[in-house]
Amino acid sequence: MAYIVSCEGTDYTLEVARQGPRYRVTLDGTAAEVDLTPMGRRLYSLLLGADSYEVDVLAEGNRLTLIVSGEVYQVEVADERERRLRAGASRAERRAGRQEVTAPMPGKVVAVLVGVGQEVKAGEGLVVIEAMKMENELRAPGAGRVAEVRAVAGKAVTGGDVLVVLE
Repeated sequence: MAYIVSCEGTDYTLEVARQGPRYRVTLDGTAAEVDLTPMGRRLYSLLLGADSYEVDVLAEGNRLTLIVSGEVYQVEVADERERRLRAGASRAERRAGRQEVTAPMPGKVVAVLVGVGQEVKAGEGLVVIEAMKMENELRAPGAGRVAEVRAVAGKAVTGGDVLVVLE
């Protein structure tokens, strides 16, 4: 899956594929073999070629603060589907009718932020999913009322599962 990574005002295309215990990471068309080992709850050891880095990851939804060998980076990560949803949010606000919010990838529901009957605004958080060791807050594509909540905290979901229905 491809991701759009925004760092310091620049967007990058990032693709990650697991290859045994390592990862093949492609950043804007340049591929590299990466070894990423968890060293604690937020701390990772990153081997990139012959170079070794200590990475501390502070996650807030799809926004990350990365501390790499003492240097701080503010990063926002969105998959291609999520980016298209954000771009279409203004159209969704004008659109009336049923809107289904689905899981963009397999993961685990960490929190359900809304209840049936609740009024929500475009961009308001609905559900938090943990996938690939990152928490992602799924937001309302448009304003509406919560008609159904199918997500259950602590339960696994697969990509495409309907989590919340808005009317």
